[in-house]
Amino acid sequence: MSQTVYDALVIGSGAAGSFAAKELTAQGLSVLLLEAGPAVSRKDFDPARKKLPASSINIWERARATIKGQPIQARAAFFTERFSHFFVNDRKNPYTTPRDAPFLWIRGRQGGGRLHSFGRVLLRWTDDDFKIQSRTGKGVDWPVSYDDLVPYYEEVESSLGLYGNPDGVETLPDGVYARPAKLTPAEQIFKSEVEGRWPHRHVVSWRYIAPDAERTPKPLREALATGRLTIRHDAIVRRIATDEQGTRATGAEFVDRITGKVETAHAGLLVLSASPIESVRLLLNSASARHPEGLGNSSGALGRYFMDQLPCLAFGSFSKAKGWAADDSAPTDPFYNPSGGIFVPRFGPDDAGRGDFDYQGSIGRAPTPHDGSARLAFFGFGRMLPYADNRITLNARRKDAWDIPVPHIRCVMGEEEHALLGQQEEVLIDMVHSVDGDLEFIGSPTGLREMGRGAFPDADPFSRFMFRKWFRKTMCMGAAIHETGGARMGNDRQNSVLNPYNQLWDAPNVIVTDASAFPGSGIAGTTLTVMALTIRACRNLVDRYRTGRV
Repeated sequence: MSQTVYDALVIGSGAAGSFAAKELTAQGLSVLLLEAGPAVSRKDFDPARKKLPASSINIWERARATIKGQPIQARAAFFTERFSHFFVNDRKNPYTTPRDAPFLWIRGRQGGGRLHSFGRVLLRWTDDDFKIQSRTGKGVDWPVSYDDLVPYYEEVESSLGLYGNPDGVETLPDGVYARPAKLTPAEQIFKSEVEGRWPHRHVVSWRYIAPDAERTPKPLREALATGRLTIRHDAIVRRIATDEQGTRATGAEFVDRITGKVETAHAGLLVLSASPIESVRLLLNSASARHPEGLGNSSGALGRYFMDQLPCLAFGSFSKAKGWAADDSAPTDPFYNPSGGIFVPRFGPDDAGRGDFDYQGSIGRAPTPHDGSARLAFFGFGRMLPYADNRITLNARRKDAWDIPVPHIRCVMGEEEHALLGQQEEVLIDMVHSVDGDLEFIGSPTGLREMGRGAFPDADPFSRFMFRKWFRKTMCMGAAIHETGGARMGNDRQNSVLNPYNQLWDAPNVIVTDASAFPGSGIAGTTLTVMALTIRACRNLVDRYRTGRV
């Protein structure tokens, strides 16, 4: 590239990067965004790709994707061929794990990142998540509180136009909603049964954004409209450059994905938002004489305290409701399936079954005969504590297609997690059965339990055999796709990588705003908190930049 020096450089264009570009350009800065993958266009959302799977397990879609080079991505719980081009090629983008500790790294490289493949559910966290040490004596407290993030949550929600309802649930604060979200008749019955039996449990609608008909994420469109954003696609960043003193970043060195040419981009400020594992990998690969263990690693915490949420998956039926119903809360999209469903947040403090977990699901949304019981599906998410030996390191003996060392990922449950996951599963089983629901299976990294007619009773025998055989490979750590940590925020530079405003202690003109900054895993989706933290961090960085404090 030319020697143009931009005011700011943003790495990654997903949830964090798109809002960083929006905020920085709105503040009047010239911004260069480096995205590792190609731009998206309307052809990537071809309605012809929207086909019903051959079976409820869609084993053949996964098999075809595996043959084409996506053996890891095809294990995602809700993988479908329709989205296969929004997931990476695993042969070109390998990584390693301990032999006895598999981890699913589900990722996408394209303009907008995983915003094209995530569930679009945006939930607020609470001080139950941010102040976990104060509440339980375990883990660590964040250097920010819920009250600190409220204005930024509101800003994101107002910008994106969420579907949702004011529910008045203490453990899941209400947000700003542009339109209501509906429940199916089956979900309304389930809600009534659960809340009638357990007064400290709540069943609410999803809080979500509809598919964007413009396809390019709204924050990126707004940033481009300012005329101050330049996007360079197919730019795979391999290291961050620093000045001679090593106290300031000066830009980033990247490889053109198509030509293999190595180039350097220059900027006064740098926002790293490439997703947790990728951002940590990049900081580790940016080692120099001043930072021999990686940029930002003077504390030795870089790469450590890596987490994902504890996943469990359950399917079954709900006999108190028959058939199924479409949800017309949001406009029909020609490419995506309708959004919507139910969410059971962390129970109230007086519930005997309370734990640090929640459940996202749907009832009566899957097609079934009108005289048949409504179909039921739940995905549970549980808290993981930060452990120093759960970490991301570089595997120098293995390189990706662009000759960059790959990450080695260790993410192992401890005794605390095994106990919590067991409770998470048993509470779900009891809750469903107590309201006359029937589970066919429930499974997690601890294994698969079949009940009644067994998993996917209407599928063909071969598909059922393959589901059982490969379950542990699909429902292991990483399956929640809510990975966090590795470059955590803190008040003390001796045990954290970032200060309370996401700045690298060792190079304060660099902020890291994806979920690698999280000191704890939480139990709900990370995306809304990532977006809110990004706005907060960028606003602080620009203020310091303009007043000469960075």
